[in-house]
Parts: sequence; C-alpha cells; structure tokens
Amino acid sequence: MKPFTEKVITIIQNIPEGNVMTYGQIAKLAGSPRGARQVVRILHSMSGKHHLPWHRVVNAKGKISMKDDEHFQIQKLSLQSEGVEFLLDGSINLQEFQFHPAIVHEDLK
Repeated sequence: MKPFTEKVITIIQNIPEGNVMTYGQIAKLAGSPRGARQVVRILHSMSGKHHLPWHRVVNAKGKISMKDDEHFQIQKLSLQSEGVEFLLDGSINLQEFQFHPAIVHEDLK
C-alpha cells in the first residue's frame, strides 16, 4: 500500500463521532493537497476492508456528495445520529462540525 493511501486511511479512522472532514482536507493532511479525488477512490475501495467511517467525509461545501439517494440518506442519517446538524440548504456548518486534528501524528508524516 502506498504511503499516501495509508495516511488517508489513518486520518479517516481518527475522525471522531459527531465530526466531519472534507476530501480536500484529508488529502492535504496526507501530503497531497490536490488529491481529493484520490481520497474518494480510497473511501470507495477500502471503507469495508478497513472499517472506515466513510459517512464522516463530505465535500468542501459541507455537503454530502453521494448522488445515489439510498446512500445519501444512509450518510445523512448516520451523521444525524451522531449529532451532526444540517442547515436548510442541506449543508453542514463546517465551522461547528469540521474536525481539525490539533497535531499531525508522526506516523502521518
């Protein structure tokens, strides 16, 4: 497994319940500021194997990116069950719910 992929997995595994991170934020922390699409690919292909809390990852606007209504609703309900609130436009207030790791752990460098 490539170092970037390992870092992305570790970051996502450490998003606390009731918080979200964005694809771009994760990519930047993992060392590839323009790697948001890679984060999407990793989530899609490795969420089950690594038990990733995929529902805690949203786009830069604080919105769920799922196009499929069933998966959209699963993600929304999962976040709401953790206390994440949605605004009237369907977005999440990132100032309130976005997780910002205080320290980038040595194993992420």
